[in-house]
Amino acid sequence: MTHSIGKAPVKPPRTVSVAPMLDWTDRHCRQFHRHITRNTWLYTEMVTTGSLLHGDVQRHLEFNPGEHPVALQLGGSELADLAHAAKLGEQWGYDEINLNCGCPSERVQKGAFGACLMAEPKLVADSVKAMKDVVSIDVTVKHRIGINDVDSYEFMRDFVGTVADAGCQTFIVHARNAILKGLSPRENREIPPLKYDYAYRLKKEFPDLEIILNGGIKTLEDMDLHLQHVDGVMIGREAYHNPYFMASFDERYYGDATPVKSREEILQHMIPYIHHQLALYGNGGKGLRLNTVVRHMLGLMMGLVGARVFRQILSDSKKLASGNPELLLEAAQAMQSVMAFDRSQEAQVDAAA
Repeated sequence: MTHSIGKAPVKPPRTVSVAPMLDWTDRHCRQFHRHITRNTWLYTEMVTTGSLLHGDVQRHLEFNPGEHPVALQLGGSELADLAHAAKLGEQWGYDEINLNCGCPSERVQKGAFGACLMAEPKLVADSVKAMKDVVSIDVTVKHRIGINDVDSYEFMRDFVGTVADAGCQTFIVHARNAILKGLSPRENREIPPLKYDYAYRLKKEFPDLEIILNGGIKTLEDMDLHLQHVDGVMIGREAYHNPYFMASFDERYYGDATPVKSREEILQHMIPYIHHQLALYGNGGKGLRLNTVVRHMLGLMMGLVGARVFRQILSDSKKLASGNPELLLEAAQAMQSVMAFDRSQEAQVDAAA
C-alpha cells in the first residue's frame, strides 16, 4: 500500500474546523483551504465503509502532503466494517476518524446510518468502541440534536452520554434537528431551527467532553460568541463560498502570527499543484480535469470589485478545456483591470466634486 503522507507530529486543538461536505471538501478543496489557514482542522467528505471494502481504497483515502490536521469521516453501521475502515484511515495517515450520525439523506438512510443512528445510541457506542479498539487516533462523532419530531435536549443528552461511555471524547453538534422524511438534505441544513443552547448545555453537563458546535456560523463575531460556551466551532458553507474568510483564523484562534498569504499568492501556490495533479491523473473523459480543482476557488475573491469577472473566467468551459492552470492568473489579472477602472472612475468623481 502506498500512503500519501505520514502522520503529523503535532496537532493543534479543534478550535476551528471546516465541515465534511459531500461533493465539496475533496482533497483539492482541502489543499486550497490549507493555503488559507494552517491550523484549522479539515474533514473529508463522508466515505462509506462499503466504498472502502469493495471500491478503490486509494481513490477514497489518498490525500495531499500538508493537509494535516485532517480527519476522515466514515458512514456506516456494521461494527466489523467500521473497524476495518477506521484502521485503513489510520494506516493512510489521518489524524482522526469521525462517525457520521447527522446526514439525513434518504440514500444514507437506506444504508441504516447517518442521522438515523441517533435512534440507536447503543449501536453508535458499540461502533465507537469497535473503532477505538483498532486505532490509536481519536474517534469522534458528528450528530444532530434530534430526529424528526424528537428534538428534546434530553434525547440528545442521553445519546451523547451513552456514546461517551464507550470512550468517545469529542462530539460535533450540528445544532438542528434532522427531518428524515419530507425534507431534502439542503432543506435539512436550512429549515429546522438552530438551537445553539443545546450545545451550550451539553458542555455544562459534560465539562470533560470536547463539544464542537456546527450550523449556520458565518462571521467571526458568531465564532467568538460560541467559543465562550463550547470548545470549538465547525464552519460549513461559509468556508466554501467565502474561503478567504478563514485567513484570520490562525492568528485569531491559534496565536499563529505567520503572515497570511494574499489571494494572489494562494493562486500562485495552486498553479504548480494543479500542474502536478493533471500530470498524474488528467487524461480527459473520467480523468482529472482543470475544473475539478478550479471549481473550489470561485469564491476566493468574494466581496471584492471584479469578483464576478474572476468567477466568469474560471467558469468558462472553453478556457477550462485548455487544461492550463495559468487561467487562474488570467482571471486575477482581469479582476485587477476591473478594480483599476473602478478606482479611476472614483478619482474622476472626486476631482469633479
